[in-house]
Amino acid sequence: MGVWPFSRLLTSYTLNELGDSVGVVALALLVFDRTRAVVPIVAFFVVAKFIPALLAPVLTARVDRLPLRRTLPAIYLLEAAVFALLALLAHAGFQIAFVLVLGLIDGCLALTGRALTRGAVAGVLQPADLLKEGNALLNVGFAVSSVGGAALAGILIGQIGISAALFLDALSFVAIAGVLAATSGLPEVSVESEPWPARLRAGLRFAREPGPVRVLLLGQALAMVCFMLVAPIEVIYAKRSLGTTSTGFGFLLAAWGAGIVVGSLVYVVVRRRSAVSLILWATAGVGLAYLGLAAATGLLLACALCIVGGTGNGVQWIAVVTALQEATPADLQARVSGLLESIGAAMPGVGYILGGVIAAVVSPRAAFAVAGAGILALVVVGVLARARLSFAPEPSNRPSAAPM
Repeated sequence: MGVWPFSRLLTSYTLNELGDSVGVVALALLVFDRTRAVVPIVAFFVVAKFIPALLAPVLTARVDRLPLRRTLPAIYLLEAAVFALLALLAHAGFQIAFVLVLGLIDGCLALTGRALTRGAVAGVLQPADLLKEGNALLNVGFAVSSVGGAALAGILIGQIGISAALFLDALSFVAIAGVLAATSGLPEVSVESEPWPARLRAGLRFAREPGPVRVLLLGQALAMVCFMLVAPIEVIYAKRSLGTTSTGFGFLLAAWGAGIVVGSLVYVVVRRRSAVSLILWATAGVGLAYLGLAAATGLLLACALCIVGGTGNGVQWIAVVTALQEATPADLQARVSGLLESIGAAMPGVGYILGGVIAAVVSPRAAFAVAGAGILALVVVGVLARARLSFAPEPSNRPSAAPM
């Protein structure tokens, strides 16, 4: 099997993230504009981001044995239908309960689609020893889409309105489905009689087994809490601590996004080095950047530190994803990738709460300091634990964990 299907997977992954970013911004604005209250906004993010992190692994286990050429397009067509319905609700007949239900459905579909795509990428590139390069390109697409999606949402909503922006978002998912439906050469799956609950348990048990997969998932969960601890107070930090404007805040966000792109490119250069070393050094870079931001007094220095932190962020995420894929047997790739995607969706909520409390009780600078110290503490634990763990790639034909 050749590697050419990767270009289609990269396109679909990037467009999916772009559409998801546009959709989240548009829906958040829709909920706020129609309710003018904080509680519905919080409820939206809990329902659209946190709860899907708990449900998506179940859905992934349910569909990861189905042919990818049918499953992935079906997921994206369902997302298109969800956004089309949301566009209709935005135009007339807004009901917060319907928006929350549709947000929940879309959140589950988006995480499942990303997990299946990550699993397919591993199946396509790992035999050709191109997994690290492919993950770097996926991360560039993710970074550009995440940063650009929010900006695009603002432009679209300002020019054509929320309803029309959501309709365009729906059309983007139809385009993704068409691209994947026309893609041949995707990894084949073995059709088994094993029921999906057994496959779900097998994936969870494999993730709990002592070894690198459990360490990577647990470590990334804790790291995500620290990484996202500053997210809810970034705008307060920019305006109050640095004394800058809304434009300055935009520069800070852009600098971090640019750093992620740089980190993705740096990873291509250093990809042959030890995975655990890359993870530890990159994580330390994020921690040191946060400590620097806690003490920074000017916008220029803060932007430079954001580039450093974003670079570490970019390298760290790809290194973790690649190490997980290399340590996971082929038939568990989608399920383990789904667990990582769910961690990435669920753990930030814990960080948001902690960061908000610290900023309210002490200051935004204190939140950056606590986050940086927590990240460096994780690095120290990782250095102490690395001697007892092997992160060497596992054979791709390793048998999957037996069902309970």
